[in-house]
Amino acid sequence: MYSITINENATVKTDITINSNNFEGSLNGKAVNGSFIKINEYQFHLIYKNASYNVDVIKLNAEEKTLVIKINSVRFNLKLKDKYDELLHSLGLDNLATKKVSDVKAPMPGMVLQILVTEGTEVKKGDALIILEAMKMENILKSPSDGTIKKIIANKGRAVEKNEILIQF
Repeated sequence: MYSITINENATVKTDITINSNNFEGSLNGKAVNGSFIKINEYQFHLIYKNASYNVDVIKLNAEEKTLVIKINSVRFNLKLKDKYDELLHSLGLDNLATKKVSDVKAPMPGMVLQILVTEGTEVKKGDALIILEAMKMENILKSPSDGTIKKIIANKGRAVEKNEILIQF
């Protein structure tokens, strides 16, 4: 049994069994069944209620249990939760698996071209923090997790060494 959150708002409960090229089960308590053909590792052709659907897996993150798929060119962001995820959430332990990051270090020697955040700024995972020039290429260093910028150690125009701390969370 899985709970699937679609585009961060609608949640559906599903319990679907896949056998060979057929599927059957329940979706929000309603019976569903159909068939599919695997075209390649990331593309499927689905038949459901006598309608044809092309399904493309755009992005898959097994660790975070997230998917980005396109069904007939309509994009969906999916977040899967199984019974164990639901149990951890109900016990308030669902944040234990997330990595606690306390700083951002320079991945290579280079020159700090631009600092894109200020102290006290709240950032989300993937937000741009610093532009670092290394080997005549500009590299954007992004936030590895959600957090608040505690201290900026790097200075614009200053050379940094590999593994030097640039920002603290």
